[in-house]
Amino acid sequence: MAAIFVSNENFESEVLKSDVPVLVDFWAPWCGPCQMLGPIVEDVAEENTDIKVCKINIDENPDLAMQFKIMSIPTLVVFKNGEVYKKSVGVISKSEILELVK
Repeated sequence: MAAIFVSNENFESEVLKSDVPVLVDFWAPWCGPCQMLGPIVEDVAEENTDIKVCKINIDENPDLAMQFKIMSIPTLVVFKNGEVYKKSVGVISKSEILELVK
C-alpha cells in the first residue's frame, strides 16, 4: 500500500487511532535528504502490509511538527497504540527502517 499523506485533519484517525504500528515520515519538498529517503519509505510502504506508512509535509503542517518536537528533517517516528514508540533523524537504510518499526 502506498504511503498516506497526513495533515492536521486526518492525523488522529490515520495515526493515533490506528490498530497497526504507524511509520510517519516528517519531510519537506525542499529537503535534499528527504528526497533521498522518500523512495525508501515508499518501498517500505509497498512491501509491508502489517504497518501503516504516513508522510507529513512539515511546511503544510507545522503544528504537527511542533507537537512532536521535530527539529530536523527527515525524521521518522513510529507510533504504536497512539504513542510515540521510536524516532530516527536523518537518512537511514531500508533495513534500519524495518528494524525501527519492529
